[in-house]
Amino acid sequence: MAITRGKDGVVKIGTNTIAEVVDWNLDQTADVIETTSLTATARTYTPGKTAGTGSITTNWDETDSNGQGAMTAGAIVALKLYPEGDAGGDTFYAFSGIITSIGQASGGSDGIVSAVYGFTVSGAITLATV
Repeated sequence: MAITRGKDGVVKIGTNTIAEVVDWNLDQTADVIETTSLTATARTYTPGKTAGTGSITTNWDETDSNGQGAMTAGAIVALKLYPEGDAGGDTFYAFSGIITSIGQASGGSDGIVSAVYGFTVSGAITLATV
């Protein structure tokens, strides 16, 4: 059984690596359409449209203009999420995403300023290999 360590993950907008990523998540869903006939004794279904949402958490870096700076509310970005890194043979998720929310937290007097970018997938999610 292969185990992937989170510390190897990478997130990119196009070819630009987003700085200071702490974690990310991608949730994929599919609609379910009922196909049961009137005379059936059990319900039947078929898959419908797919969708995806997620978020990227970072240590805020105001100098990362091509990464964090590109993720403004309402922006459409080409996201690539690499669970195992971006070396040859590694797999990644690629899709167009709309930045739907940006949350920042001060981290308090002994913490790090963070930023969380929420997104909604627009179109299909592709699983590809570097």
